[in-house]
Amino acid sequence: MPRGLRIVVGALLIVGGVFGFLPVLGFWMIPLGFMVAAMDVDLYRRWKRRRRR
Repeated sequence: MPRGLRIVVGALLIVGGVFGFLPVLGFWMIPLGFMVAAMDVDLYRRWKRRRRR
């Protein structure tokens, strides 16, 4: 998935999580959105590389 698309999907999940009181949308979307968007953050990439070693 391209970098820009991951950031957009992550932002949409976070915004959708704000409406967690609605039946389909839920608060579970907020942490998932942060995880998807964080995939493009350099600090996360460095941490992930260190954990593999």
